[in-house]
Amino acid sequence: SRFLNRSPTKQTLRMVEMNGDSFYMWNGDIYKSDFVVSCIRPYVNAIGKLTPKHIQKSSTGVKSGEWPFIRKLLDNPNPYVTGQDLQECIASSLKLNNNAFVRVIRNPDGIPCELTYVPAVLAETFYVNQELYIKFNLANGKFETIKYDDLIHIKNLSKNGEIFGQSNATALNNLLSVISMTDQGIVKAIKNGGAIRWLLKFLTTMRKEDIKQKTDDFVESFMDVKNSTGAAGIDNKMEAQQVTPNDYVPNAGNIEKVIQRLYSFFGTNEKIVQSKYSEDEWNAYYESEIEPVVMKLSNAYTNRLFTEGQQRFNNKIVFESASLQYASMSTKLQLLQMVDRGAMTPNEWREVLNLPPIEGGDKPIRRLDTAVVGKKDEDGKN
Repeated sequence: SRFLNRSPTKQTLRMVEMNGDSFYMWNGDIYKSDFVVSCIRPYVNAIGKLTPKHIQKSSTGVKSGEWPFIRKLLDNPNPYVTGQDLQECIASSLKLNNNAFVRVIRNPDGIPCELTYVPAVLAETFYVNQELYIKFNLANGKFETIKYDDLIHIKNLSKNGEIFGQSNATALNNLLSVISMTDQGIVKAIKNGGAIRWLLKFLTTMRKEDIKQKTDDFVESFMDVKNSTGAAGIDNKMEAQQVTPNDYVPNAGNIEKVIQRLYSFFGTNEKIVQSKYSEDEWNAYYESEIEPVVMKLSNAYTNRLFTEGQQRFNNKIVFESASLQYASMSTKLQLLQMVDRGAMTPNEWREVLNLPPIEGGDKPIRRLDTAVVGKKDEDGKN
C-alpha cells in the first residue's frame, strides 16, 4: 500500500459548503454573502471552462487518447452533471475550503465508470490495515466512508505532509462577521433615518388617555402628508422637541479596507470581479489563481483514472484552457503568424476568434516563403 509509511494520525476537517447563492458556515448557520459569491465567481467560471483531455505521449510526439470510457467520464462524469458542472463544484469547494473531493466509482473490473462530487461538511481520516479512509459528514446529514484511493482530492495550503489542506473557516468567519455587522449597521441607520422622532412634553398633569389623544392629534396635524405647509400649531400646554437619531455608520474608508481584505483573501480584485480587466490583468490573475489549479487537476485525475501501468505508458489527463479568449483583438490577429508557420492550425486560430471550423482546417499549413532551418531548396542552396 502507498500509505504503509504514513503515521496513522487522525485528522478532522470542517468544510464550508456552498448551495446556490447561500454560504453555509461551519457552525450550521446560513450566511448569504454577495461578497463571497462575487469574489469566487470568476475563479469558478474559469475552472469550469477548462477542457479535460486524455493524451498519450510517445517518442514520436503526443496524440489524443481514444479510450471511450475516459472521454465519457470527462464529458459526462455521471447521469446528473456535465464535466463543466463537476469542475465548478470542485472550484467552489477548493476556494472556500482549500479541499475538494470527487468519488471515483468503478465497475466490477475496476474500471472507472462514474465521478461524483462529495458535498462534505466534515471530513475525518482513519486507517484500516494501513489503508487510508475518509469518513464524510455530508450536507444532507448522512455519513459516507470512502477509501482514499477512490477519491480525487484537490487541496491547497497543505503543510507537514497532512492529508487535508488548511481550513479557511477561522479567517472567513472573522471577515464575514465584520461585513455582516457593517451591513446591518447601514440598514439600521437607513431605517432609523427614515423616521422623524418627536418628544412631546406636556406642561400640565394629564391622564394617559388625554396624552395619547393629544399625541395622535399632533401626528395627524403635523406629520400628515396632506400638510403641505410644513407647520403645525400647539398651545401653551405642550412643548414639541425633535429628536435626531445618532446612528453609527462606518465611513467609506473603513468599508473599503474590509472589501480589500476580502479581495486579498480570495486572490482577486475589483477589476476581475466586475469584468473590467485588461488582457494583461486577466493573464496575471490566470497565472496566479487558475494555472496552479490546472496542474493539480491534471495530476489528481491522472493518478485516479489510470493504473500505475497505464501511467508508465504515458497516459495522462490534461486540462486545457482557452485563455486566449480574453486576449485583445490585436493579439488574436497577430496569432495569424503562428498559423503561417504551422504552429497553430487554421481551426485552432478560428476557435480563438469564436468562429466555426472549416473543412481541412485541422491540418497545419506553412507559407511558401518559410522552410525548416537547414533544409535545401531545389537548387541545392541552403
